[in-house]
Amino acid sequence: MPLNITSIKTSSNGVWQGDNPLDYAFPLLIVQITLVLIVTRSLALLLKPLRQPKVIAEILGGVLLGPSVLGRSQSYLHRIFPKWSTPTLESVASIGLLFFLFLVGLELDLHSIRRSGKRAFSIAAVGISLPFVCGIGVAVILRKTVKGADEPGFAQFIVFMGVALSITAFPVLARILAELKLLTTRVGETAMAAAAFNDVVAWILLALAVALAGNGSGSQKSPLISVWVLLSGLAFVVLMMVAVRPVMEVVARRGENDAADEFYVCLTLAGVLVSGFMTDLIGIHSIFGAFVFGLTIPKEGNFAKKLTERIEDFVLGLLLPLYFASSGLKTDVTTIRGASAWGLLVLVIATACAGKILGTFVVAMFCMIPARESLTLGVLMNTKGLVELIVLNIGKEKKVLNDEMFAILVLMALFTTFITTPIVMAIYKPARGNSMKARRKLGDNSSRSGKEMVEKFRVLACLHGPSNIPSVINLIESTRSTKKSFTKLFMMHLVELTERSSSIIMVQRARRNGFPFFNRSHRDQWHDRIAGAFQAYTQLGRVMVRSTTTVSSLSTMHEDICHVAEEKMVTMIILPFHKQWRTEVNGDNEKYQVVENAGHEWRVVNQKVLKNAPCSVVVLVDRGYGNLPETSTPDSIVYQRVCIIFFGGPDDREALELGKKMLEHPTVKISVVRFMEKGVLDDNNIVLNFSPDKNKEDSYSFSTAKMNRQKEKELDEEAIKQFQSKLNDMVEYIEKFSEDVVEDVLIIGKSGDYDLIIVGKGRFPSNMVAGLAERKPEHAELGPIGDVLSSSEHEVLSSVLVIQQHDVTLVDDAPIYKVHDEYGTVNNADSSHGVGISIANDSAV
Repeated sequence: MPLNITSIKTSSNGVWQGDNPLDYAFPLLIVQITLVLIVTRSLALLLKPLRQPKVIAEILGGVLLGPSVLGRSQSYLHRIFPKWSTPTLESVASIGLLFFLFLVGLELDLHSIRRSGKRAFSIAAVGISLPFVCGIGVAVILRKTVKGADEPGFAQFIVFMGVALSITAFPVLARILAELKLLTTRVGETAMAAAAFNDVVAWILLALAVALAGNGSGSQKSPLISVWVLLSGLAFVVLMMVAVRPVMEVVARRGENDAADEFYVCLTLAGVLVSGFMTDLIGIHSIFGAFVFGLTIPKEGNFAKKLTERIEDFVLGLLLPLYFASSGLKTDVTTIRGASAWGLLVLVIATACAGKILGTFVVAMFCMIPARESLTLGVLMNTKGLVELIVLNIGKEKKVLNDEMFAILVLMALFTTFITTPIVMAIYKPARGNSMKARRKLGDNSSRSGKEMVEKFRVLACLHGPSNIPSVINLIESTRSTKKSFTKLFMMHLVELTERSSSIIMVQRARRNGFPFFNRSHRDQWHDRIAGAFQAYTQLGRVMVRSTTTVSSLSTMHEDICHVAEEKMVTMIILPFHKQWRTEVNGDNEKYQVVENAGHEWRVVNQKVLKNAPCSVVVLVDRGYGNLPETSTPDSIVYQRVCIIFFGGPDDREALELGKKMLEHPTVKISVVRFMEKGVLDDNNIVLNFSPDKNKEDSYSFSTAKMNRQKEKELDEEAIKQFQSKLNDMVEYIEKFSEDVVEDVLIIGKSGDYDLIIVGKGRFPSNMVAGLAERKPEHAELGPIGDVLSSSEHEVLSSVLVIQQHDVTLVDDAPIYKVHDEYGTVNNADSSHGVGISIANDSAV
């Protein structure tokens, strides 16, 4: 039964009273939103292996739900998307679009655009102008070919076509660059800067096109009206930048206070709506006002990040997909009929790609950018997607584009965005330099002499946030020599790539100041200390600090870490443990520890780095190592107290090598506690059985490599002898015979005598460590001794550093589930090991 739109009610009385909810506005809207989310999310899942941005799935979902596919069924279209529901659906979608454009303005940093240099400016200028000119040429052909294309005015038609072909979707490009791990490369930085400039120009051109289009009636109007619209729009921008921007700086400053942030966040959101209304009042689309208002928000500090986190999940996850659905409902591919129509589609796609790619490629070559990088830039700048769809929808709303033109341009946007990722992956792969000459473990340093000893000690320190910085600074400080070596520290901030655009904001901030995790709320707490430490290092001339940021999904973040370690030829990677202990004080002034858990995903990142790293790796379990208790002497020197627990094996010898570096620092006291086996154990052969299920989180993993145990013992003795030769007031050596290893290790950890305990991971364990293999581990990746000291069940006071030596012969390992003694026998298959640990013949390896 046909419905009168004036009789439509908001909600129904329910099926029991004879009402069909789909005949009422709000229940139907709920069904439409649910359907859109199911379809778009399912398509996003299907396209994920192709590394396509989510916008592709949302555009395809909109087309799928529209008259091109499902909408060919009239019963479906009239029931789920009837014409009377269009205003409601588009109003809700427009709210999402309004706040999305506010987020786009929030992401754009005008200062970074000004600082982007002539190269990015030139690429953007030519990348806009050439496709724009090509768009004018295509517009002339289309007006003569497509039926009804000559009805709107010539000026507004060519402007819309020029903008449609010349625009670059800044948000979509940022997502593609992050997915391809190009965001912080030279290509990525240039593309982002050029796209930001392109975005600003595109919105100005769009405002011009809207002003020229007028009310969309197609009737002739005085050119003076367009002039007044443009002048009013210009006055609005000036007002926002001159008057509103200083006000928003005050709001942002006060909004960082947690006690008052709710009021200022609501005030800002109201400002988005008012700005949208003002530009709509002028005669320019409301999204232009929201975009300009986003530009007025200060990018420094925590307020912009807070705003983004508050609104983007709801807007990007729920409201914005509705915009694509409403766009898809307007897109009817069946209007493209005949060879000539499909030929026009090919012409539009070819012109758009050629103008953008060719223009960018030529100017990039003139800027002395290598040919492959120049071509990559051209393909990246050809990204359309979301912003393109906004332009096309406005063009259709203003009746500048008819159904056939709209469908042709939507397919062009879909195609150009879809091909971006596969083409970039095919033509541009950042060089992964071969660093075979890199020192891969600390032991390599001690074997060098003369001028080679002055070479740089290269360290890559990974950080989750500001809370990791003090402990890393203390660790680097303790290894800083005052004599021979020179430390080069690469600090890498690890940022998880999520659906949130705030990840992109952090990358822009990283390029601006090097430390994206500094914001106003943390600045007072950390900035002075870190700045002072780096300044002292510079003056001493012994430490050079370089910072970088990686934005990546947690499943592939280890690749970025290992690549930087390979490229920078680092000797050691420092990883923060996924748990961190922080000391709090209750109302009775009693101290207690609070555990902060970054999450299991970060633990998996550490496990993958330990497995694939090209150099030695240390995992730092921080229990306040960055805020050391002061052990003052009469001359007010504060000493760091470090204990190295030694059982033997390659990882424990690497711990001794790190201790040797610490010996060169005048304020570090080192204690080496060597656990000795009683004579009867030396005659036992410990047999290890590998776990059949290969679960490395339920059991400790030991190396499957065959090693000469007698030679290993000789290397252990030599390492200890070298350390004993350095004994003085700052170094002590203790030998300990133990019957209960776990208990004795915990006594050291709970004593509070040491600020830091260094242990080896023990992949090729001694008899005592191998005897712990049947323990139920909490953190198996740290090895038996590291796990004991890092367990949440034990009240260990000292911070723990678990070190793994890089050795290609120890890479392959497997989890152990059973240990037993076999007195006086040696496994024949492993007789080269000598008396000690062997692998059972019937083990499932």
